[in-house]
Amino acid sequence: MTSITRAPKPISVARAGTQPIALAAATLLVLLVGVASIALWRTYTGTSPELDRVVAARALQARSVQASEQLVEKTKGLEVTQQESIDQLQVVQDQLQTMRRLLASQQADNKRLSEQVSTLTEAVEGLRQSFASAQPSEPSTAPVRNRSIRARAHAVRTVRRAKSRS
Repeated sequence: MTSITRAPKPISVARAGTQPIALAAATLLVLLVGVASIALWRTYTGTSPELDRVVAARALQARSVQASEQLVEKTKGLEVTQQESIDQLQVVQDQLQTMRRLLASQQADNKRLSEQVSTLTEAVEGLRQSFASAQPSEPSTAPVRNRSIRARAHAVRTVRRAKSRS
C-alpha cells in the first residue's frame, strides 16, 4: 500500500503577519480615541469623577461623624435621665418606707388608745353602777352639798360687794 501523504501547505508569512498587526493597530486606535475623548470630556466639563467621589466620601464621613456625635450625646442624655429616674425612685422608696413605719406607729398608738378608752369606759361604767347603788341609801347628802356650795357662792359675792364699795 502506498501511503499518500500530503505535504503541508506552506503558510505565507506575509498573509498571517498582516492580519494580527492590523487587528492590534485597530484596537490600539480605538483605545487611543477612547482615552482622548475621556480626557477632552473631563477638561471640557471641568469635573472629574474621582474628585466627585472624594468629595462625596468626605461628605459621607462628615455625616457619619456627626451622626456618631449625636448618638453619643443622646446616649449621655439617656444615661443622665436614667440616673435621675433611679434617684427619684430611690427617694420614693425611702418615702414609702417612712410612711409604712409611720402607719405602723399610728396603728400601734390607735390600738393602745383604744385599749385605754375601753379601760376608762369600764371604769366609768363601774362608777355609775356604784353611784346608782349608793344613791338610794344616802338621799340627804346631795342637798347638803348643794347648800354648802350656795353658801360659799353667797359669801364670795358679799365679799366682792364690800370691796367694791370701799
